[in-house]
Amino acid sequence: MTILLAPMEGLLDFVLRDILTRVGGIDRCVSEFIRITDQLLPERVFTRIVPELLNGGRTLAGVPVRAQLLGSDPVCLAENAGRLAGLGPAGIDLNFGCPAAVVNRHGGGAALLDEPETIAAIVRAVRRAVPAHMPVSAKMRLGFNDDARALDCALAIAESGADELVVHARTKAQAYRPPAYWDRIADIRAVVRIPVVANGEIWTVDDARRCRQASGCHMLMLGRGAVTDPGLALAIKADMAGASLTPLPQLSPGISWAALLPLLGAFWQVVCSRLDSRSRAGRLKQWLNFLRRRFPEAEAAYQLLKPINDPALVGEWLAVTLRAQRAPPPEIAMSQLAPLLIAA
Repeated sequence: MTILLAPMEGLLDFVLRDILTRVGGIDRCVSEFIRITDQLLPERVFTRIVPELLNGGRTLAGVPVRAQLLGSDPVCLAENAGRLAGLGPAGIDLNFGCPAAVVNRHGGGAALLDEPETIAAIVRAVRRAVPAHMPVSAKMRLGFNDDARALDCALAIAESGADELVVHARTKAQAYRPPAYWDRIADIRAVVRIPVVANGEIWTVDDARRCRQASGCHMLMLGRGAVTDPGLALAIKADMAGASLTPLPQLSPGISWAALLPLLGAFWQVVCSRLDSRSRAGRLKQWLNFLRRRFPEAEAAYQLLKPINDPALVGEWLAVTLRAQRAPPPEIAMSQLAPLLIAA
């Protein structure tokens, strides 16, 4: 069982990659996309989006990170892949799945799923441009408006030199609406000769079981499910192994709110050290918004912090909560923070 952490623009960036890989269970990450248009990017652009390149291509927890490129020009993508390869990522990934309209209007991401020939040209060019030992992978959806060309696109990727294929089991038109069509991944596995990773709508251990059964994949990629439940990768592995996996003493499959709180503190430290002050409160609230699907305590925290944009107040709330050690009822943290909120 191999579990990958998905790339998600605007959400799963280096900050969350750092924190989620500290929990354990994640074997590899893929960065959010680096958009390639018509120029050779300077190295600082790659390291800004994927700062793990400055740490041997790994998160601080030691989990390898593949850097993802998005674009539609095979020559320009190949030139940038060559420069990126020199920075030592754990591999290079190609994005054929982004559903964002602004990306698709310029012929990138999922828009290429109507052009398997262009996909093949991109994969071939990038494969030739990077060292033979460096993996080149790709991520695709089942199609743009429908899945009629899903097998064509998968074959274009596999037969043009990619080492691995991640399939998000929905079309661009289906966006992120459930369900994910995991059985179509099985159809793709039947025609390609490279490893296939199943992705889409894996929120729980039971989802992971059903995805494996329907797709036949032994490799899974988690996105929003891992953001919502940081212990999900561990829980899936423990379920598959029939044993408890505890890489950190305070964590166990099915992570508790008390165990999660120190990670929230670490997340806030990274946010405050790496992001500008205007973005800090929003980043914590963004994660709490996902966490409240899994943790009632996160719902209370989110509602409290929702109107607050001052990072000093957010930091004070977090400090008060962390000092209580065992995750006090949210109303305790609220009452202790009330004088500050009134003063503000």
